[in-house]
Amino acid sequence: MAGTASGGACIVGWAHTPFGRIEDAPDAEALIGRVARAAIEDAGIEPSEVDAIYVGHFNGGFQKQDFPSSLVMQSLPELRFKPATRLENACATGSAAIHAGMNFLAAGGGRFTLVLGVEKMTAIPGSEVGDVLLGCAYRREEGDIPAGFAGVFARIAQAYFQRHGDQSDALAAIAAKNHRNGVDNPYAQMRKDLGYEFCRTESERNPVVAGPLKRTDCSLVSDGAAALVLTDAETAATMGKAVRFRAAVQVNDFMPISARDITRFEGAQEAWRRAYEAAGTGVSDLSFAEVHDCFTIAELIDYEAMGLVPEGQGARAVLEGMVAKGGRLPVNPSGGLKSKGHPIGATGVSMHVLSAMQLAGEAGGMQVPGATLGGVFNMGGAAVANYVSILERLR
Repeated sequence: MAGTASGGACIVGWAHTPFGRIEDAPDAEALIGRVARAAIEDAGIEPSEVDAIYVGHFNGGFQKQDFPSSLVMQSLPELRFKPATRLENACATGSAAIHAGMNFLAAGGGRFTLVLGVEKMTAIPGSEVGDVLLGCAYRREEGDIPAGFAGVFARIAQAYFQRHGDQSDALAAIAAKNHRNGVDNPYAQMRKDLGYEFCRTESERNPVVAGPLKRTDCSLVSDGAAALVLTDAETAATMGKAVRFRAAVQVNDFMPISARDITRFEGAQEAWRRAYEAAGTGVSDLSFAEVHDCFTIAELIDYEAMGLVPEGQGARAVLEGMVAKGGRLPVNPSGGLKSKGHPIGATGVSMHVLSAMQLAGEAGGMQVPGATLGGVFNMGGAAVANYVSILERLR
């Protein structure tokens, strides 16, 4: 199936930095150094056994140093002369790097790939961050939207409210849920339970960013990195731990929001449909999901795209407790991008690492008891590049 990568690939090792403003890591190179060797060691292999390296790095002007693919060799000189490639697909950059690593394995290029996701966002003034992120939107039509990328999702929220009614209560409940979950995530940028009333109420500390979205509806500007090691299922079966991709699907949609119904993430819906078909499963089989909540309205529409609730009823999923930690389908037990932070290039890799931790029973306070099957949804732009993975524990 076009847009599908898997071939029985497995995650056999991982590493993750805390997300946030990381003052003692001045650039992406330093962040890469904190996860590259750690992921290889976690997999229980030697650096010499890595056959290829894939680096997810959006950059887009966050730093002057671009072309990051070989930077891993600064901290791991043993990787010299290994093929290394940089991937970029907006906020789904990390998942693009994972797919490249899986495709390398499926093509018989080698046994192990190292996949890294990294971003250093806080080295430029906050006033410039919004313009960099607008590179993930269709500038020809959306470049002048007030409040930058938040303004793009505010338009989505406005259109959704017009069609389905004011959903401010649901958005606040999503923010409160994810901040509550983030307390238990040692990598999260904001480990504070803000509470529903704070998230629901406009205030000096929670101002409107782009109506109807308030500060608590928006993910955080972050530095961070995550890494994982991939191998084939046969090799993984001999290793200490392994989380297998039952499905890994990419679906791209039109870039301009004017070209589609922005209240429906149709590309995401199609990606979930194809992933369920490839995995031979459905939403009712999932133990948890990590979904792309760059803004709370995105998570609300994600509930519908993944088939948890019918179109227009996303609010039910959060207001009725379906997506709570102990609910029918816990969504973002990590705290999501909302609490964890959203270093663009690292996000997709982070989502897969945290899901693998759940399935391996290594998620600590984030652990969903008895988790056997996880869904991951990472998107680039406003549901333009859509990646869905279905993961299960192999051993």
